[in-house]
Amino acid sequence: MSFMKRVTYSLLLIFMVFLAIGCKKKNKSSDDNVKQDYDQNVTNTPTPTVTPEPVVEETHEGEMRSTLTGMWVPEEIGKKRPYAIQFSNFKTVSNQWGIGQADIVYEAIVEGGITRLLAIGENYSGDRLGSVRSSRHYFASIADEYDAIYIHYGKTKYARAKLEELGVDNLDGETGIGTTVFYRDKSMKAPHNAFASIDGILAGIKKKGYATEHPENYEAHYQFYKEDTDLQSDTTVSKITIDFSNYTAPYLEYHPEDKLYYRYQFGGPHKDSNTGEQLTFKNIIIQFVRQWDIDRNDYQTMDLENASGFGYYISNGKKIDITWKKKEASKWMRYYDASGEELTINPGKTYIAIFPDNRIKDVIIE
Repeated sequence: MSFMKRVTYSLLLIFMVFLAIGCKKKNKSSDDNVKQDYDQNVTNTPTPTVTPEPVVEETHEGEMRSTLTGMWVPEEIGKKRPYAIQFSNFKTVSNQWGIGQADIVYEAIVEGGITRLLAIGENYSGDRLGSVRSSRHYFASIADEYDAIYIHYGKTKYARAKLEELGVDNLDGETGIGTTVFYRDKSMKAPHNAFASIDGILAGIKKKGYATEHPENYEAHYQFYKEDTDLQSDTTVSKITIDFSNYTAPYLEYHPEDKLYYRYQFGGPHKDSNTGEQLTFKNIIIQFVRQWDIDRNDYQTMDLENASGFGYYISNGKKIDITWKKKEASKWMRYYDASGEELTINPGKTYIAIFPDNRIKDVIIE
């Protein structure tokens, strides 16, 4: 190769090297610009605002917590004085009519080992509530705890004295108001055939001039949890039998699927004859009291005036021990937990057995 050709080739090779280096720098600069533009776009792009779902608060305008169940009810119901109806629990009328409307049901022994039921409710309705039987003085005292209007058909001399002593507003079928409030079902045997209707009760209250609402200073009988709450206890209760006597030994069985206790007596489910539905309860209270015969007729009496005692509270399949205190003259009665704090119970219906404190073994927990 000639000298001039070698020089020309060398210059061409050097030019191509410089051209390649320039392109590489240009490409690198281009890549840097793309990255810079991307970074700026990411930095400057506003973050999308996520609007949270609005929280819908539960409103209860025009409602209040029931003093009997702790459930929300219309104010006109919650402020109203409840009715305490004295139901018969004789075997032939043991599926009472209208008892399923009660918010609280008390059971206690009367004479002969038979029990009687006091059913306290704030929203009774219908034209067949019964059968209604005669008062016993301890039931009158219990009705007075709730500022209730007491509905009964007849009374013992002890009940008459207690009604007068405490000034209990009551509608008695054996007084002049009787035919206004009650009627007899002639297809049934007396004395288990007396029934009341809500229209009759309202007419009787109007004739008597009784107040229909609680006073402003009324204090509720119970404290309620705001939501269903399990008891902190190691004692489970799937069944509880309250063996009052050879005549009656009702029991309640726990159904975990709805967390309620179903009541049975006289060999079958205890139902409301108006609806055919079995009685169920969220809460069970066994209140042990000192009880004894008051006379040779086997009428019973109980220490329920200025008194205290112990008992059990059962709910959601668990049991805790409780105590109670009562001052009858001031209509005051409260339950307490093991720490001495006032008992808080679950919202719902309550069954209360008033049971002799010398027969604890006859309350059988399984």
